[in-house]
Amino acid sequence: MKIAFIVQRYGTEILGGSEYHCRLIAERLAPKHQVEVLTTCAQDYITWENEYAEGTDRVRGVTVRRFASAQTRDIQAFNRYSEWIFTHEHTRDEEIEWLRQQGPWCPALLEYLERHQQHYDVLIFFTYLYAPTVLGMKVAPHKSILVPTAHDEPAIRLEIYKELFSLPAGIAYNTEVERRFLTTHFSMRAVEEETVGCGVDLPQAQQYPRDPQDEHAPADEADDSPTFRPHLAKRGTTFRRRHRLDGPIALYGGRIDPGKGCEELVEYFSAYVGEGGDASLVLMGVKLMPLPEEPFIRFAGRLSDQERTQALEAATVVVVPSPYESLSLLALESFAVGTPILANARSEVLVDHCQKSNAGLYYADRYEFNEALRLLVADQRLRAAMGANGRDYIRQNYRWDVILGKHEKMFVNLRKR
Repeated sequence: MKIAFIVQRYGTEILGGSEYHCRLIAERLAPKHQVEVLTTCAQDYITWENEYAEGTDRVRGVTVRRFASAQTRDIQAFNRYSEWIFTHEHTRDEEIEWLRQQGPWCPALLEYLERHQQHYDVLIFFTYLYAPTVLGMKVAPHKSILVPTAHDEPAIRLEIYKELFSLPAGIAYNTEVERRFLTTHFSMRAVEEETVGCGVDLPQAQQYPRDPQDEHAPADEADDSPTFRPHLAKRGTTFRRRHRLDGPIALYGGRIDPGKGCEELVEYFSAYVGEGGDASLVLMGVKLMPLPEEPFIRFAGRLSDQERTQALEAATVVVVPSPYESLSLLALESFAVGTPILANARSEVLVDHCQKSNAGLYYADRYEFNEALRLLVADQRLRAAMGANGRDYIRQNYRWDVILGKHEKMFVNLRKR
């Protein structure tokens, strides 16, 4: 089967969000299907500047066709226009203008899709928000699947999205929370609907060399192999040594951006330390906001997949501060390595993960953040129990064989219609 993924950005350098989700699915389907990705030349979602070379590329076994965007984004002008359109009556043409200003605005991608759509058996659009999905969905809705990655935000109330959600033949929701939200607020006419999500690798517990200074790494997690020796179960030694970290670690990974809750995270964590809390806040990913120069705040930068896993294992707790999530791969990857999470209670999806897994706590304000973090840092037995719960949650709900099986079922059913 020939499958095209349509997504606003694509590449190994792009971490987190719908783009990372899209890449994981595309790479897993590529061994069985002829998979292509149609995307822009952008790396930066703020400017949409063309940074990748235009043309055909090969990324981890997947053919990637990149098209140059026609313009970059003036973020200040766009924010002013957004504030106006969300608070005033307006026309459909003004919504299309908002879509154009938001970017990426890539007519070449849409022209290619219109000319070549007949060569693809299935079109999979990732994330509802951007122009490639809103305009591209109209090309061949009868064989299109939308992965909405949606949550309640001002933009989703625009009329253009009412039309979008009514078009695709298939909808692949990330969670039941997202499904309830969309089916409550929109007329969904898809003939195939499934809660799919994304698979997560469940790594085997690894053996690590003893680090006498690493007193906070859990030492009682049994390895699956018969050669396990408790004194080798010091997790996170490599990451801690590389970044010269001692003591408890609160880890965040993804875009370091106010929109992802990072500004509030830094504020809450600084108050925690100011009140005697013992930990370092380590942020890995792409920095899109300034960080205060404090000894307890460390920027680890963009990490490889292996280093990212090592960081998640090294963490005492992983903080997921975003109030807007449709799935949260950061939370799922933390569960997979057995590290509990501390999540923003304003995200219904994150609260749902915590309640169903019993592998995380959540906070509604600074005081709850402080108390929850103190509890997780102080109670190693609690962390170990929550870590085991998290691995069970991934094993039961997010194994790759289950996720890919749901995709295959949707493909077959769409082709039958």
